Amino acid sequence: MIVVTGATGNVGRVLVETLAAAGEQVTAVSRGTLPVSMPEGARHQHADLAEPETLRPVVDGARALFLLVAGAGAHLNPGDILDVAKAGGVERIVLLSSQAAGTRPLSVSHAPLRGIEDAVQRSGMAWTILRPGGFVSNTYAWAEPVRTQRTVAAPFGDVGLPLVDPTDIAEVAATVLRKDQHAGRIYELTGPALTTPRQRARSIAEALGQPVRFVDQTREEARAQMMRFMPEPVVDGTLAILGEPLPEEQRISPHTEQVLGRAPRTFDDWTRRHIHAFR
Repeated sequence: MIVVTGATGNVGRVLVETLAAAGEQVTAVSRGTLPVSMPEGARHQHADLAEPETLRPVVDGARALFLLVAGAGAHLNPGDILDVAKAGGVERIVLLSSQAAGTRPLSVSHAPLRGIEDAVQRSGMAWTILRPGGFVSNTYAWAEPVRTQRTVAAPFGDVGLPLVDPTDIAEVAATVLRKDQHAGRIYELTGPALTTPRQRARSIAEALGQPVRFVDQTREEARAQMMRFMPEPVVDGTLAILGEPLPEEQRISPHTEQVLGRAPRTFDDWTRRHIHAFR
């Protein structure tokens, strides 16, 4: 059995579907209490990583665990989570971390994730760490203004980053959860090319077949907007990556292609598959 935490999100949902389609027995875990539709071969259970004891019945008899932590994981005790997993029989753990845990390990926004990485590496279980860059699916934040105003507002309009498709992350995770040769590896996951916010807005316009106006926000405007739903350290860390990315954060990683045997999906491909959200 493979346990997938964060199973209703952009990565977890696809991961559950991919594992179930491959014939794996999957337990999908989320904090919510609403019923969740599951593919054949998967079951859903409620648990909260902030209360590790709720995981105990979930991981009992599991051989592998996909660990996805909300935010930076600063509210979690990774040692307790890993102890429960080992007691349940888990032998392999795949942690979904962040590229910035490697590029900015001392930053307030990402140091907690680096601490969770360290705990996983010391756990005694076979481990693999996935460090994706920015998610393409963050573009959903533009859906409402595109639908209602055909407008996109974003800072740093001409700064490019190699955003990664969550479906690629899920497919990499499904592979490393099932195959021994990925143990002890850290994989950075990016898209196949740099794209700028201005280019992404153009991609949406092309998929819609209608013009979309791009508005270049100031840093201060973007910060005020992000502070409505993100903690201040995370806002500042995110703006630093968006506005002044390090060379390592703009590097196109070969790891997705090495694991999956194909190139990562493009931003244009994601846009075409999800354009219904912007109509």
